[in-house]
Amino acid sequence: MAEGTDFRQFNVLNPVCSPSRAAALTGMYPARFSIHQHFSPGKNRERGMPDWLDPKAPNLARIFHEAGYRTGHFGKWHLSTHDVPDAPTVASYGFDDNGVFPFAAYSSTASNAERFIRDNRERPFYLNVWIHQSHTPHYPSAASMEKWKHLGEKERIYAAVITDGDATVGQVLDALKEHGLDENTLVIFSSDNGPEVNGPENRRKQGKGWGTWASVGQTGGLRGQKRSLFEGGVRVPFIVRWPGRVPAGKSNESTVITAVDLLPTLCAAAGIALPTGYESDGENMLPALLGEPSRRTRPVFWEWRGTETEPHWWPRLAVRDGEWKLYLNADGSRAELYRLPDDHAENTNLATSYPEVVARLQASLLAWKASLPTEPDPTCLTHLP
Repeated sequence: MAEGTDFRQFNVLNPVCSPSRAAALTGMYPARFSIHQHFSPGKNRERGMPDWLDPKAPNLARIFHEAGYRTGHFGKWHLSTHDVPDAPTVASYGFDDNGVFPFAAYSSTASNAERFIRDNRERPFYLNVWIHQSHTPHYPSAASMEKWKHLGEKERIYAAVITDGDATVGQVLDALKEHGLDENTLVIFSSDNGPEVNGPENRRKQGKGWGTWASVGQTGGLRGQKRSLFEGGVRVPFIVRWPGRVPAGKSNESTVITAVDLLPTLCAAAGIALPTGYESDGENMLPALLGEPSRRTRPVFWEWRGTETEPHWWPRLAVRDGEWKLYLNADGSRAELYRLPDDHAENTNLATSYPEVVARLQASLLAWKASLPTEPDPTCLTHLP
């Protein structure tokens, strides 16, 4: 943060990884592609989902590739799955170079990113480094485990994987500096969803890494966690570094930015025109990144079709418009309304006090819901047994 701006009201568009990443890459709500949960072989159709993100959809990699940038992706992918043999390759989405989990070891993510930066230091590039830490299963390095040996076992494991993730970020930043690129490279640090719920004791997941037993991440007092539309599930860190352009050492507490804003914002930063006919669900928030007073003009919508138990996982739909955020269950019989600038932890439900706000936001939310596809694109389904 000392070298950039920390945007404290950044939201992803789904509380689990696959749909959240689809939104960040395409600039469109994941529900527009019928992506509602994480991709899981054998379960996608019963969830009303495709087996992969449509590779023909506009996305950051292809747009930058076609504009003459070298494009790379290293680390986690999960916009298709290796268990579906006829799924599109990562290259089919516009990435010139890639090494993705589980085909690449976690430890290779940083080295691949360093190599990519070195090989492309003389030309413009766009690079995704989607580190696996702190996602399960946890694979902490021996060195990081030694560093945190004074902690309790689960805290030690979690601290170790976070340390490994920090080291990867540091290696990427060091590579930019080594090749004289750190002053003219826009770097964004963020996450795909809130922290995992700490699970029952399961020391080793499938005999390999540790599972949710060691997931002890915290939300900083926000309500809900992963798989919840409440702020603890979708409000995540968003730190932007761009020396000489993005103010350094600043914290932005007011500007609402979302993952679907990334595509139009990064294209604006690079001076790249959006594809003809493309309509982003986000908006260009470059002025906000550059420190100018900015306010988004569009509401933000969410749909969640996964876990729906109490106390934090019951909302199926949500909308953020200005200072207000409304939550609805599936049939609209339950609504909760919060004024976020005054109540980040969402402790005070104002639905009965502001029925006109509930009615207005509910109408816009249900209209958005009605615009979504009811079935996945058949061309994005596997035809293998």
